[in-house]
Amino acid sequence: MRKINHYGIPTLERQENECYVEGMKVHLTDYTKSPNRIEFLRFEEGSWLPEIIRKVPHIAYEVSDMEAALKGANVIVEPCSGGENLTIAFIVEEGIPIELMYFDK
Repeated sequence: MRKINHYGIPTLERQENECYVEGMKVHLTDYTKSPNRIEFLRFEEGSWLPEIIRKVPHIAYEVSDMEAALKGANVIVEPCSGGENLTIAFIVEEGIPIELMYFDK
């Protein structure tokens, strides 16, 4: 079962209160501080993330079982750390990137 967590919007403009994720070469805003749960992403040159993530908005869902959520999916970013107690992965569905988020409890 999926639960919507946030919406990711790529941007070229600097946003207030961005944080930088060096390993992904991306500046992010904190979606938990957005009334609409929007995360703005501003990528630096050389980011290894696929172009579709860098150019197309994504929907992020919380999942209770990452392995099951990835079964048979078009995986474009294998599961990796998204922060403390968080594993993320990206798939493509209906032509857009979908972020899957698994929180260790």
